[in-house]
Amino acid sequence: MTKCRFQFRRYRLPFRTAVRTAHGAWTAREGLVVRVQGEGGEVGWGEAAPIPWFGTETIDEAETACREIGEWGEAERLESVPERLRCVRNAIAAALREVGQVSDLPSARGDSLPAGKGRVEDPPYLSVAALLPAGRAVLGAIPPRAEAGFRVFKWKVGVGDVADELALLDDVCAALPEGAKLRLDANGAWDRRKAERWLERCAERPVEFVEQPCFAPPGGATQGTALLKQTEDLLKGLAGDFPTPLALDESIASDTDVERWLGAGWPGVFVVKPSLLGDVADTLARLERTKAAVVFSSALETAVGARAALRAAFGWPGEQRALGFGVWPLFADARFDGPAAAPFVRREDVERIDPEAVWNALS
Repeated sequence: MTKCRFQFRRYRLPFRTAVRTAHGAWTAREGLVVRVQGEGGEVGWGEAAPIPWFGTETIDEAETACREIGEWGEAERLESVPERLRCVRNAIAAALREVGQVSDLPSARGDSLPAGKGRVEDPPYLSVAALLPAGRAVLGAIPPRAEAGFRVFKWKVGVGDVADELALLDDVCAALPEGAKLRLDANGAWDRRKAERWLERCAERPVEFVEQPCFAPPGGATQGTALLKQTEDLLKGLAGDFPTPLALDESIASDTDVERWLGAGWPGVFVVKPSLLGDVADTLARLERTKAAVVFSSALETAVGARAALRAAFGWPGEQRALGFGVWPLFADARFDGPAAAPFVRREDVERIDPEAVWNALS
């Protein structure tokens, strides 16, 4: 058995500006960066960036699991973290992949090549959606992003009064450059009636899809499985009743969620946050086999997690849609940011990310 050295560092990093969503204002990111060193001195990196309201483990649970692993152990021991701790499993798998202890993600060609070795069949760059702020601030944010070259825009809705936000929709659409697409992200804030009002308005407008109009947290103490089933049935019904496509985000926060919605024949888009999956390779393989429509998205992780997530996006063999990674600059300390928000992200920019610099900045 191959012995590895395992280390981790916990972080709490304030955002430059609070991120406003239907879940409230998010002011700082918490997570763990892990470092694995193989017997030959090779080093791999990963990041556990949980989001508890997505159903992941908490940061305290992640830290406890990492402490229990210990500093030295076999690769098999590192991989034995319980499935419920999927962000920790994700971080360890990413690190072990870099030191050659687990198989790599598939490339766009459909086979496996070592991470970071210049998979020639992968695209040299991918387009990126611009993230727009909630409320009236959206109107001032569109022109500079359009001038920079963005042609896909993501607007956070479900934050304010539904009538006020609906009144802004036509102004937002009018501010978009010709041929641009708009994504609406409600973060599960709407009930049936609100969702129907929005979807009725979206039908003849340049809306690519509406992301997570409704959501019931899985296993919530006050929600129960009955409400979860009711909400999932509502999403399926809305998807069949309106022409504007719907996208799942919070509803597919885990590998088992993805499998369940694939089994249900979900007709819309899967917004995949690779950093929140416990088994990225297998889950993406299942999505690819069914020819699912996939959008890769950031979980607001640091550059370490972003590197692993973007590698998964570049290796996706299906149709490529604009990435949901237009989030940087994000942190008050820019040393933790991924590639600067631009209309495209290049493969070489991803490989230029230096995880050791992030690790050292946390010391």
